[in-house]
Amino acid sequence: MSGQRVQSSLKRVLDVMASISLLILLAVPLGLAMAAIKLEGGGAALFRQQRVGLHGRTFRIWKLRTMTVTRIDPQVPDRLAHDDPRITHVGRVLRSLGIDELPQLLNVLSGEMSLVGPRPTLAYQVAAYDDLQRRRLEVKPGITSMAVVSGRNALPWVHRIELDIWYIDHWSLGLDVRILLRTLWCLLIARTGLYGDDGSNDSFVEEPKQDLEADVP
Repeated sequence: MSGQRVQSSLKRVLDVMASISLLILLAVPLGLAMAAIKLEGGGAALFRQQRVGLHGRTFRIWKLRTMTVTRIDPQVPDRLAHDDPRITHVGRVLRSLGIDELPQLLNVLSGEMSLVGPRPTLAYQVAAYDDLQRRRLEVKPGITSMAVVSGRNALPWVHRIELDIWYIDHWSLGLDVRILLRTLWCLLIARTGLYGDDGSNDSFVEEPKQDLEADVP
């Protein structure tokens, strides 16, 4: 077995062991977050949204709901701003700490995602990829990524994808560990890059009008 295949196998072992451990350790904080979401506005505490993963296959990610169940105004631009009225008070806190992404540990356990890899994007974004950008679908998407620890949403999508492709070309288990450690710094200490320099997120291309969040069916 080649060294790369051994590292890939170890990556999966790390994903499974870390996900199980974190879900156990974070069970109480996640439960409290879900209770706070329910208390603030009712509706589902969790929601699922279809994303594109490895080799272009679609799957549904788990997230804590941080926005109102349906958009307030169907004509609101799809660029999400820091002061967007769709974001709840509890949701604002969860987003700032990255806690809303933690339920994706379930996606990691199921093998749809990894702890580290390009962030899973929406189908409308993938449809606009050129051949080079489609390379980010060569690996499983991740909860965190090289782009997340290099500037997050403060970076334009084109730059984020370039970083994802760099990660794919230079991947090693050691690189994953470094990204995970840098993620803790970015989320818990620096807490930067949640939104772009103009206070909103770059949506890559014009997104079709649709509900951004929905209750779990």
